[in-house]
Amino acid sequence: MIKCLVVDDEPLALNILEDYISKVPFLQLIKATTNPIEALTIVQEGGIDLVFLDVQMPELTGIQFLKIANGKAKVILTTAYPQYALEGYELDVVDYLLKPIAFERFYKSVQKAQGIIQPAAKAQPVAEPQQQDDFMSDFIFVKTEHKIQKVYLHDILFIEGLKDYISIFTPTERIITLQNMKKMEDALPEKHFIRVHKSYIVSINKIDSIERSRIFIGDKIIPVGDTYREDFFKIVDGKNI
Repeated sequence: MIKCLVVDDEPLALNILEDYISKVPFLQLIKATTNPIEALTIVQEGGIDLVFLDVQMPELTGIQFLKIANGKAKVILTTAYPQYALEGYELDVVDYLLKPIAFERFYKSVQKAQGIIQPAAKAQPVAEPQQQDDFMSDFIFVKTEHKIQKVYLHDILFIEGLKDYISIFTPTERIITLQNMKKMEDALPEKHFIRVHKSYIVSINKIDSIERSRIFIGDKIIPVGDTYREDFFKIVDGKNI
């Protein structure tokens, strides 16, 4: 078992990572805390293999934490701010997860950590027999104007990017969040979502039909951009019977 510690000043972020860790057979959660000083003490005492570490926290930033911990445990940074990635990698972090974190991306990251911490071990599959490829119960959290909203991936029809925000369309609502398309694209499992245009990401299993370079999802017509056309039709061809 890889013994884990989660450090984040947002309780909601702690809850998400606790849930994700509970799904992975080779991970054992030792502590989840909003207090980076407490977490640093635990790491320095030994016995922690892997730390999921937020970057922007009061009292002690994630970068400061890394420098003081000085390699006592392997670290995966979790943050909404991509500008810290380079400095994190210079301090030898295992990976850099941008929020909102999808479970598939999280699992790839911990597999990478397992390869470093337990090089002789073979990553085990996620034991979730009641789920279908982890997709039907996987979700992300997005910040809207007044709250942080949970969005199940299987509800997403498509995502539209506008100048300063994106819109997530489900069968029942349109969710608007201050986010950029690249960050959202990275958070979504590529097995189920594909970027088809600079302004659109679609859920592959929600596509009703395709006509030339137009995708039909319900009553919405989504264009396929020239840059994305080849990759999109490779996936479509691969699903043809």
